[in-house]
Amino acid sequence: MMDPRRLALAIVTVAVTVVGEFGCCSLGSVVTFDVKHKFAGKGKNLSALRAHDIRRRGRLLSTVDIDLPLGGNGQPSETGLYFTKIGLGNPSEDYYVQVDTGSDILWVNCAGCDKCPTKSDLGIELTLYDPQRSSSSSLVYCDQDFCTSTYDGQLPGCKPTLQCQYNVVYGDGSSTAGYFVKDAIKLQQVTGNLQTGSTNGTVIFGCGAKQSGELGSSSEALDGILGFGQANSSIISQLAATGKVKRMFAHCLDNIDGGGIFAIGEVVSPKVNTTPMVPNQAHYNVVMKAVEVGDALLALPSDIFDSGDQKGTIVDSGTTLAYLPSTIYEPLMTKILSPQPALKLHTVEDQFTCFQFGENVDDGFPVVKFHFEDSLVLTVYPHDYLFQIREDVWCLGWQNSGTQSKDGKEMILLGDLVLSNKLVIYDIENQTIGWTEYNCSSSIKVMDEKSGMLYSVGAHDIGSASSLTIGGILTLLSVLVALLHSSIA
Repeated sequence: MMDPRRLALAIVTVAVTVVGEFGCCSLGSVVTFDVKHKFAGKGKNLSALRAHDIRRRGRLLSTVDIDLPLGGNGQPSETGLYFTKIGLGNPSEDYYVQVDTGSDILWVNCAGCDKCPTKSDLGIELTLYDPQRSSSSSLVYCDQDFCTSTYDGQLPGCKPTLQCQYNVVYGDGSSTAGYFVKDAIKLQQVTGNLQTGSTNGTVIFGCGAKQSGELGSSSEALDGILGFGQANSSIISQLAATGKVKRMFAHCLDNIDGGGIFAIGEVVSPKVNTTPMVPNQAHYNVVMKAVEVGDALLALPSDIFDSGDQKGTIVDSGTTLAYLPSTIYEPLMTKILSPQPALKLHTVEDQFTCFQFGENVDDGFPVVKFHFEDSLVLTVYPHDYLFQIREDVWCLGWQNSGTQSKDGKEMILLGDLVLSNKLVIYDIENQTIGWTEYNCSSSIKVMDEKSGMLYSVGAHDIGSASSLTIGGILTLLSVLVALLHSSIA
């Protein structure tokens, strides 16, 4: 079993070869995604963000570039995550799916699903994918290449008539199960400066037939998840295998103005320094060397940054916060709070350390720097790792992974808290990750491989919080703020 703290979502994917368990009727014979924040709207319940993170931790010819317009922001008290809109089937229908660098497969809820959500409090309309409505859909069977490569060989008892099925279990016990189908996907190809046009491809994805736990709730419901992991089953790997795209993508998450940039393809400007990925890992693992707070390095055991089973450092845009082992978390918190010894600290929702502070946080607290192999540095400013739940009340976004679960307690997981307001480039082909501080409301340049032309890909905010119907979510934060106010007044 894989580590339940394994980012985006999936912790275990297992094929099930039971005839007709989910069933399906007979079937007929550089690009952009509109991305929006999952927890959109000021006032997201803070404990729900942590619960989400726990689920995550517990997934030829000339190529084109793809642009995924982003929405929302990474503030824990606001949106928290990002999702996009893609088209599936023929005729194409729209589906809202979470963009997740910590899992691999794309799956969407399907017609006839047991306990799949039918409505969402995120202000979006959910759609159940129905293979019968698509003239281009087809089933995937257990003896076909996709299934055997996904599961490292043919499954026991496999017969040509058995569907290739999946079961994904998350860290909180939630799960999704179903079968794989092959169908058309519609994306947005970069065709010029800040210009896109529709382009189609064919991919294999999961058709969700049964959900359990939080995946069936309506408050945070989406149509599914779009995994951007390294496995051959991920959409970026499938499209790259057909020569459609390169196995390179980048994101710039804007938690100041909201939205940001998400592009598939070769980013040529701005240039970034890189660090190598740890080989043979399921996630985007990198080697951390040291942690600096202010102008001093933390005195840490030399083996705390070792890579291995349930250890190491993972970069994951699908996680909202940042999780550190107790060995790092405790001295880090002590050092961060030391310039303000008079602060009265309060714990909110049994996990967030909060306090009242009426001055500029960047003047009152130290900068944190994570040092990586090949001298790459990730700088995290106080306005990044502190978030407001009221005008003068701030909370620390650092979390102690040693207290979250018995598994993965030595793992370092870097989410949106530290990745926001930076251009992060994942180069799977060359096995490197790099980043640079950047204005995520501006644009980047990608190269069109066929023509050699450079095109600008701009920022997007496809669903600002003001346009969403968020129901009772605002009330949750109002109660939280009222409770905090009464404790520090």
